[in-house]
Amino acid sequence: GLLSRLQTSAPTLRTLSSSKSFSQNISSCLWKLGRLNHVAIAVPDLEKAQSLYKDVLGAQVSETVALPEHGVYTVFVELGNTKLELLHPLGEKSPIASFLQKNKTGGMHHICIEVDDIKAAMTELKKKKIRILSEEPKIGAHGKPVIFLHPKDCHGVLVELEQA
Repeated sequence: GLLSRLQTSAPTLRTLSSSKSFSQNISSCLWKLGRLNHVAIAVPDLEKAQSLYKDVLGAQVSETVALPEHGVYTVFVELGNTKLELLHPLGEKSPIASFLQKNKTGGMHHICIEVDDIKAAMTELKKKKIRILSEEPKIGAHGKPVIFLHPKDCHGVLVELEQA
């Protein structure tokens, strides 16, 4: 009847088949990629942004911290499984100032992923032709070494790696 006609006329689903499993396709590294530490958002008005997350959305929001070496003021918004980092320019040479000139209302600036060995990551990434935006790691907002990977080598995303 109808059921047998549906069964014979229904398209066949094809499954992806591969001789190797996904995990076998990942090259063995001397370092490991960890969890998402934070998503950074550039904001033109830091107080308004803090108020949105704290007063409107009810999140736990840190105090503002100046990071002169990076040219930013930073505020962290605690989420259950990660954080948001609100970034505001500190000085005219701030990379966030130039970002906000192009993006007047702000927006996502970068993602930060933890690594277990930042020096090994740098060595291997350089071998794989991934550009790193500094010769040596700098101390980031969490007091740990960080590096940034060129967005053109990371599909348009500025990626920060942080020593776990």
